[in-house]
Order: sequence, then C-alpha cells, then structure tokens
Amino acid sequence: MKKAPLPGRLVLIKPIGSHMEPYTTADTVAQYAQVRHKTVNELIRKHEADLKEFGLLVFEMEAVERARGVKYAKVYHLNEQQATLLITYLRNTEPVRRFKNALVRGFFEARQELARREVERAIKAPVHRTLTDAIRDSEENERMHGQAFPTYINLIYKAVMGRTAAQMRKDAGLPKGADVVPLLTADELARVTKREAQVTTLLDCGMTYDAIQAVLLGGLSHVHTA
Repeated sequence: MKKAPLPGRLVLIKPIGSHMEPYTTADTVAQYAQVRHKTVNELIRKHEADLKEFGLLVFEMEAVERARGVKYAKVYHLNEQQATLLITYLRNTEPVRRFKNALVRGFFEARQELARREVERAIKAPVHRTLTDAIRDSEENERMHGQAFPTYINLIYKAVMGRTAAQMRKDAGLPKGADVVPLLTADELARVTKREAQVTTLLDCGMTYDAIQAVLLGGLSHVHTA
C-alpha cells in the first residue's frame, strides 16, 4: 500500500518569555499518529506528572463547532521532550513510527531556524545602531517631534512584511513598544536588516521621510506609528 506523505508544520515556534521555543500540539500528535484525540488527552492527563518534569504543561482553549453550538476544548502544547515522552505511551504502529520520524525532523528543523534567526539578529545589531545614528544626525527626530525612530521602523516593517511593527504587535497580542524581532523568520529578519541599511544610506544622502517612504513603498502612504 502506498504511504501518504506527512504534511509539514508538525512543529511550530512560539515566544516563551524573551525567547522562542519549538512545540507541537496534542491535536497534531492525534491527527498524524492516527490516534483518537480523546486517547491522547487521556494519556496526557494520566502522565501529567511525568510530562511536567520536562517543563510546564501548557494548553490553550480552542473553540470547536458542535451541533448544539460552540464548545471550548483544551489543546495541549508540548515541547520536544514532552512530545517524545508522550509518543512512548502510544502503541508502536506504522503511523506512529512514521510520525515519530517526522516529528524528530520537525524539531531539528525548528532548532535550525531558531539558530539562523540568532545569526541574523547578530548581523542586525550593528546595523540597528547605525540606523539610530543616521536618524539622529539627520535631524529627522526633531522634525518628527521625537517619533522618528518608531516611524521609520514601522515604515521598514511595512515594506518588508506588509504590516507595520505596531500592527504586528497588536496581531501577536504584544504590549506597546515590545520587540517584534522574535516574530520574524530568519529570511524575514535578513530582509529587515537590508531595508534598515537602505534607509540609513538614504538618510545619509539627505532624504527625508516622505521621499524615503516613496522609495520603500513605491508611492503607498498611510504608515502609522504606535
């Protein structure tokens, strides 16, 4: 019998405090190991103490459409050690073995992605200081009443991500002024760094915000700060 390939995105990445961590969910385990969701959740509750030895047992409440209306169900988030331990409690069927291999690859790729992000952040750091200096030396900050830096950062993110940094914070539920860099992939971070270097050069050439906005957005406007 031909085996259906497992889809990607078995492992996700989310912020934990000031850093990012890979995780999977109990629903993912159930779906791709071909085990009932109820069975997986029962195993988690049964072995809760063991799972907590490898970190907090985190869950979110997810709305599920039922015939009698919306019901909220727990969706457990499992780190790499917790997911690995949970799989040992499942029967060693062919789908479980295939999922186990895919999950190991998924966590490995997630760690590689996080490592690439750290490299890009290290590259970005001196560029960030240069952008700050360029804004200061250009006198844009005085002209923009002390809001030049967040305004230019929002412009850069709008050019790269299609959303300002303020909009990204709001979408991610982050407080005002929170760093949005941890939300970026390594490729996105590299593009942001490139745009920051571009803005620095344009400021050093004597260009002001409206002209730089036209260069980055191709004539689009209405970039807001927050």
